Amino acid sequence: MLYIGFIFFLITTCLYFIVTNFSFLLINRFLNGAALGMASTATGTIVAKIIPNERRGEGTGYYALSVVLAAAFGPFLGMMLTHQIGLMSNFILCSIVLVISFITIFFLKVPQVTSTKKKVEKQGGFSLQHFFEVKAIPIAIIAFFVAFGYSSILTFLTAYTQEIHLANIGSFFFVVYALFTVASRPFTGRLFDERGENWVMYPSFISFAIGLLILGEAHQGIALLIAGGLVGLGYGTFSASAQAISIKVSPKEHMGLATSTYFIFLDAGIGIGPFVLGMLVPSIGYRGMYVSMAVVLFICFFLYYFLHGRSTNTLKLKRTV
Repeated sequence: MLYIGFIFFLITTCLYFIVTNFSFLLINRFLNGAALGMASTATGTIVAKIIPNERRGEGTGYYALSVVLAAAFGPFLGMMLTHQIGLMSNFILCSIVLVISFITIFFLKVPQVTSTKKKVEKQGGFSLQHFFEVKAIPIAIIAFFVAFGYSSILTFLTAYTQEIHLANIGSFFFVVYALFTVASRPFTGRLFDERGENWVMYPSFISFAIGLLILGEAHQGIALLIAGGLVGLGYGTFSASAQAISIKVSPKEHMGLATSTYFIFLDAGIGIGPFVLGMLVPSIGYRGMYVSMAVVLFICFFLYYFLHGRSTNTLKLKRTV
């Protein structure tokens, strides 16, 4: 899965160089997304298999940190390269990075997957359970709404900072976001393992929501950077912890299915968000949109309680080294 996903992802990324019309762009974008989904599901499952259960939160947190850093420095580099060199420089950099990443695959020690005739027969026929892990759906639903809120930043931050005349400092939003995420990841992961997920999940909703409120009311650069730090603490902590939860509540043999279920909902929120929010912006403006997303995050606080938080065993877990 990892080999196929990476090769497919590299090919579709290179195809951006020869895009000649909008239809071709949409088709290639669809295939590019499918390849990314395949590769990310494979890597997420590999990580889940090699992390000890008693260090699930911490280990998943370090893995998710790589995704968060990419999502933070990617837009920063993309905006800088597009402005300084041109749009095509982004695709050149992405192609080089993918080639390097593909080479590193051959140095991985991946646990072997064993299958029996009984397992194959059990998986025969069409069923939604073959594509979704039911026990991971509650936390995945919450991930959808959180990602929906995060999509407002990924998609509209550049236009928003231009509108409020803070474009020069706007790109550093993601840098501060990354720094706060990196700084918080070691202790949030350990807290997840030692005290339970509720100790990190509830604060992550509050931090993200307050960050969105400050972002929506920002009039100075310092407010923009403070918002970036709070969003980094909130979304960065949530994305890692929610993925760990989806694996934790699912059967061990369904790690791959749980991982894909989580990312399906997460990516759906990021994908659908810009489409829906794009229709709201003309009516409520960027500031109104960010305040509205803060309300959504506060609702997620209570949604998490009813779907997962109240049934969580928060007793301290013993760690083994």
